[in-house]
Amino acid sequence: MTPATTHTIDVPGAVLTYDVRPGSDADKTPLVMVASPMAAAGFTTLAGHFTDRTVVTYDPRQSERSKLTTDAHPTPQTHADDIHRVIQAAVGPGPVDVLASSGGAVNMLAFVAAHPDVVRTLVAHEPPLVSALPDRKTALAAIHDVRDTYERDGLGPGMAKFLALIMHSGEIPADWTDRPAPDPTQFGLPAEDDGSREDPMLGRDHIVNTTIYEPDYAAITAAPTRIVPAYGIESDGLITQRATIRVADALGVEPTRFPSDHGGFLGGEYGQTGNPDSFAARLREVLDA
Repeated sequence: MTPATTHTIDVPGAVLTYDVRPGSDADKTPLVMVASPMAAAGFTTLAGHFTDRTVVTYDPRQSERSKLTTDAHPTPQTHADDIHRVIQAAVGPGPVDVLASSGGAVNMLAFVAAHPDVVRTLVAHEPPLVSALPDRKTALAAIHDVRDTYERDGLGPGMAKFLALIMHSGEIPADWTDRPAPDPTQFGLPAEDDGSREDPMLGRDHIVNTTIYEPDYAAITAAPTRIVPAYGIESDGLITQRATIRVADALGVEPTRFPSDHGGFLGGEYGQTGNPDSFAARLREVLDA
């Protein structure tokens, strides 16, 4: 496998770091892998399955190697503009194929609406679009409660509420925010507040701005991009799976099932292991369809 080359690019409000892994077949469409707030490191194993393609990954502006130069809270449109600049710098105007996971899938839906001629196929893997859910009112209240808890009490209490929420199967009950707060230590999290508020998931309103975003479904449908909403077979009933189905309905397409769960492509990155071999095989099958 050809080693990745690392680059930086100045964008409004940030300096982004991205990696390019040259592929062995110049005729293959480049493959871009994006997530948010997860950084490029999370795609290390998956990228290794696509050595025939040039693979581009990057760190979102609030994550790891990328640095903010403004206090503004980024939105999916902000990230979409960042990704567009990275793609242009890395491989030119396109076309590209994209695997976008979690918040990255939300950002790429904004991307396709704004830049309809760049992406050939977008696999939108488990976008956490609470805005699309039938129980959006209670779910969004729960999201705001996570953010407020983090701002008030710190990472442990905020992240404990976040984990409890994303692990809940089915619609969010009306009394969710009135229930006793989960103990951070049961998730291996600190109960004490260290004063930091720079967590890439819970800080800078990332969790709110990502989940409340409402895609321009008309613009996305009008684009030539083939959209493949996808969810893991182990995610049934979870917010991300339910949102994926609603996005597919809004776009008039069928959702596609992938192996494993929300982190199915992970091969030990961040201490998590999904089923990356099967995930990669399914992704190749979908992209080559």
